Amino acid sequence: MIGIDLFSGAGGMSLGARLAGIDVQIAVEADPHAATTYLHNHQPKHGMFGDDIRKFKKVNISRRGQPVVVFGGPPCQGFSTSNQKTRSATNEKNWLFREFFRVVKDYHPDWVVFENVKGLLETERGMFVEIILQEFKKLGYEASFGLLHATDFGIPQNRARLFIIGSLHGSKFEFPQSTTDKPVTVQDAIGDLPILSTGASVCYKDYETDPPSDYAHRMRKGLKGCNNHLVTKNNRLIINRYKHIPQGSNWKSIPEELMENYKDRSRCHTGIYRRLELDRPSVVIGNYRKNMLIHPTQDRGLSVREAARIQSFPDDFTFKGSIGFQQQQVGNAVPPLLAEAVFKGLIEQL
Repeated sequence: MIGIDLFSGAGGMSLGARLAGIDVQIAVEADPHAATTYLHNHQPKHGMFGDDIRKFKKVNISRRGQPVVVFGGPPCQGFSTSNQKTRSATNEKNWLFREFFRVVKDYHPDWVVFENVKGLLETERGMFVEIILQEFKKLGYEASFGLLHATDFGIPQNRARLFIIGSLHGSKFEFPQSTTDKPVTVQDAIGDLPILSTGASVCYKDYETDPPSDYAHRMRKGLKGCNNHLVTKNNRLIINRYKHIPQGSNWKSIPEELMENYKDRSRCHTGIYRRLELDRPSVVIGNYRKNMLIHPTQDRGLSVREAARIQSFPDDFTFKGSIGFQQQQVGNAVPPLLAEAVFKGLIEQL
């Protein structure tokens, strides 16, 4: 199967597709830092279109009887339940999915995989989902949708993603079932990564212990150490706040005198200053730097590599750009192992 990745980001979906045996030949991504990361880790036959998708023109591919899948997740910030300011029809970026279907019309692929946040189901009372389903139908695709939970596929993160999948040949996609009986925990995922101090900026680190789980062993890929084990430097006040927060708790555990710069402390989001729990899967890895997600046992934020592990990126996947851009790329990505489960399901149904 040949793959075309739209709104590719750093390449989480492409990695999942490759793990399932799909030859991803074209990628489209407007962000230059994410595009650089993508090209460092993937080598699509027809390269990367590193510009606004509205400028993308069809690149001919040689099918030779191979089925084709177009996949991707248009910008989702406008649909996120944590975004109440631009979560509406007036947000221009919320309509970029029309470009997704323009490309689908150009290639007429056998399968289409549309991925997004579960908030898309609720935005404008489900209006966008209805429009998207109509687009599938208009182009001749039998479409079905479902929520897939990362923890059901061996990913150490409580993250749900919406998938709308269409077949050109009239077959309804059967969504994959859970592949694990026991959730992978934060300890399973990152317990072997080296201890860091806040602001650690040496990119490469040797492993100091054996992998604590089959999951960590898989993420290591036989390497002797990992890249991107970097963490944001916090000031003394923020580090003092960290010290008061036990595993599983959030900003509510911080003494009031350390939160005086907040105009109304009671209005803090529940995800702010959340310390992860070692024996459970992580909360959602989204904008984890802004949310101040805290390492389970160390008084600091998560490193890029720790967040990548929780997202199911293996240690040989290298992120490019400044630490801020790396953090953004990891947080925005689709967990590769979740994408792999979807694409394996497609191949099984061929």
